[in-house]
Amino acid sequence: MPTADGTSWRYNMTEEIGKGLKIPDAKPDADGKIRLRVLYRINGTENVDGKDLLKFEMHRAGVITNADLLTVDDHGIVCRARINLDGELVKFDSPQTMIAAPLKKGASWDFNGKAGEASVRQHYEVVGEEDIRVPAGNFHAFRIYGEQTSPSRMTIDRWFAIGVGIVKDVTAMRAANGDLLQLAKEQFGNPITTFSSSTSQIYVRWQGQRLRKGAKIKAVWIAENIGEDFPQDYKVDEVSAVAESPIAHGVFTLTRPEDGWAPGDYRVEFYVDDVLVDAVKLKIVK
Repeated sequence: MPTADGTSWRYNMTEEIGKGLKIPDAKPDADGKIRLRVLYRINGTENVDGKDLLKFEMHRAGVITNADLLTVDDHGIVCRARINLDGELVKFDSPQTMIAAPLKKGASWDFNGKAGEASVRQHYEVVGEEDIRVPAGNFHAFRIYGEQTSPSRMTIDRWFAIGVGIVKDVTAMRAANGDLLQLAKEQFGNPITTFSSSTSQIYVRWQGQRLRKGAKIKAVWIAENIGEDFPQDYKVDEVSAVAESPIAHGVFTLTRPEDGWAPGDYRVEFYVDDVLVDAVKLKIVK
């Protein structure tokens, strides 16, 4: 795989959001899909614990969303740390193999470790070789299939061409909260996203599917824009619960402050085991 500083790969990214899920500020096409151009680029190295790691940056819509800190050698392509959107360095407690070498049909590897505080469990297997056509051209590639069981369920189909890199990647994530995250003025009322500043309580209803027993369920109430007295994306409140079963459900309640809700734009973020799986925007008016 090329490792020269400045080497870049350009991808056409397509995201298809499942029923009931939303991505803040995303603008789907008429068919409900989000399409973006993505650039993956080597931007020098980053020293982590005395080891120089190649810095692979992901550029999406003009923003660096993350950077993988990798080694590429005879053992394969290995990720040892990551820089997230906030610029925070997240170390792995053990190296995460992305591509194992030598590649051959039937080869497999696992990653059972931690990325920061999140426990990650993944299994990969080389299922074979095949010719594949993508916008960049025709490639002979190894097809690698992966499954992730923690912190969220995910499947990965990845095609890797020797001397080129990853030429195609199809990832399907199963959101742990299923298809229900709703806001309402009454516990059993119809879902709405616009509330009066005099609303006494706002109910956040959630329904989980395939949850880990004991999983931490958390809702974070964020003020995106409510005036000069508060910074943008100010965290107003946070509530949490513990899932007692794989299909647990519940209601979080947000109570009106004494002076009423400040008019403006808000959102509620929903986390499972500290992993963001959904967000709903709402507006409070006078």
